[in-house]
Amino acid sequence: MPAQPRQDTRPTSRGTALRHRLTELRGPDLPARPLDARALAALAANPGCQRRALLDGAGVDKTALAESLGAPSGFGQSQFAFMRGNAFEARVKADGGAELLRLTHGKLGGGPEPVPGEAAVPDLSAAGPEGRAARTALALREATASGGWTLLDHPMLALDVAGTPAFLEPDAVVVHPDGGWTVVEIKSFPMIDGSADAAKVGGAARQSAVYALALEQVAARMDPAPLVRHHVLLVCPKDFSNLPSASAVDVRKQLSVTRRQLARLTRVEDIAAELPEGTTFDVRRPAAELTAAVESVPATYAPDCLAACELAFHCRARARQEGEVTSLGRAIRGELGGLTSIGDVLAAARGEAGDPDDPAVATLRRAAGLREEALAAVGSRDGGADPHDPLTPATPLAPATPATPVNPPTKEGQPCR
Repeated sequence: MPAQPRQDTRPTSRGTALRHRLTELRGPDLPARPLDARALAALAANPGCQRRALLDGAGVDKTALAESLGAPSGFGQSQFAFMRGNAFEARVKADGGAELLRLTHGKLGGGPEPVPGEAAVPDLSAAGPEGRAARTALALREATASGGWTLLDHPMLALDVAGTPAFLEPDAVVVHPDGGWTVVEIKSFPMIDGSADAAKVGGAARQSAVYALALEQVAARMDPAPLVRHHVLLVCPKDFSNLPSASAVDVRKQLSVTRRQLARLTRVEDIAAELPEGTTFDVRRPAAELTAAVESVPATYAPDCLAACELAFHCRARARQEGEVTSLGRAIRGELGGLTSIGDVLAAARGEAGDPDDPAVATLRRAAGLREEALAAVGSRDGGADPHDPLTPATPLAPATPATPVNPPTKEGQPCR
């Protein structure tokens, strides 16, 4: 009898087991939605949200998931804006990136002025994101050793996020003759008189900080480690034309915040281990089953999520339904301390609950007292207090004292002038 082949009984590696688990959560035959810098910036801005960390780590299409839950998001970019952005980026990178390198040298220096046509533009094509990331790392090493200008068009960078790799694709990375690396972010919003919309620039800076963080991980594996510049090059249309204009944006603050917030993220494998058996986020499942799966993962909603997460409408509805204080904003949540629900806040303001020595409770009661005084001043005119007001006291308010008129009438009954 021929010998049977020996089966490999070695335990599956930790990374393979995690990828298998995330594939089960997403749906076995559904492709993973890759993380981009915008998603990572939003994830870093809300590190306490386990729901987003797990869904992004598993590569779940949150747009399709929100539609299946009956709370579709308003995310998306118009086809016109998409085509305009692509056309502008192609113009900036034309002729081997001559104009882009000229702008980089003018704003950041880093060596002699680039000569058009002499800069290297290596081919970064490879099989799969892992292959492209490896090819990019090799190209960065070669470009640093060459001592000349090099433009990496749409390189692929890998960044570890909560135990899972995220593959990022910046618009470009420039390697200077002095060996420094610069992230280039190309946007289609205009730069008028040398300045652009502050909110849009802030969003671009947060995305660029994620790219710079990924570049730092690549540089850390080289000896000596090249310098990843903390100033990124933001390229936008000049005024109302299609001509490129550039500005050097300091992202040291965004880098520090992103690095700290990503380090605080709960590991995806720890979140997945707490899920009930059979949980799946396959968007083809019935809405009731998907709702139960989504609700099994804790979320931390804040109004800021409306501009950053596809599930924001669903999470907002649940937060309002549960009376969570976070639905009022992170600043208010921080001021209220241990009061985590709106019901607790109202009870503390009415004097029905809460420690009087708690500064938050004392402030709420003081504010409720001032509110009573304001309502008493107009109570007689409006017919008394509103019985449906959640802060209406159990005892009636005292009638307000009539205010002294500014111009009291004279003896003849005519107002003073």
